[in-house]
Amino acid sequence: MNKKNLDHLSKEQHYVTQERGTEAPFSGELLHNKEKGTYQCVCCGADLFSSNTKFDSGTGWPSFYDVMNSDAVKVKVDNSHGMTREEVLCGYCEAHLGHVFSDGPQPTGLRYCINSLSLDFKQD
Repeated sequence: MNKKNLDHLSKEQHYVTQERGTEAPFSGELLHNKEKGTYQCVCCGADLFSSNTKFDSGTGWPSFYDVMNSDAVKVKVDNSHGMTREEVLCGYCEAHLGHVFSDGPQPTGLRYCINSLSLDFKQD
């Protein structure tokens, strides 16, 4: 999994994943995806989220209540924009994915709020 060659990213994908940007709410192509499969890091191809944990949070970004495995993502404190949040990074290449909040459904109670631009989708 190689982050060094990011030539395949669009300008918007680069902004989100490398400059910690955010796509506009309700604009992502994976927001309403209902297919079964795996959501992968657009930078390195790592498996991050299963469609089995995707839910409609109403926030405007694809949301998941769990990760594929404990190595899939890293979480770090984000104090940008005058607030404290928990930033979600790819556990393999550290691309910015979005943020995680503690207002999700059970069994985890988490809501991984992820930019569509940071994801690829591999259908089962």
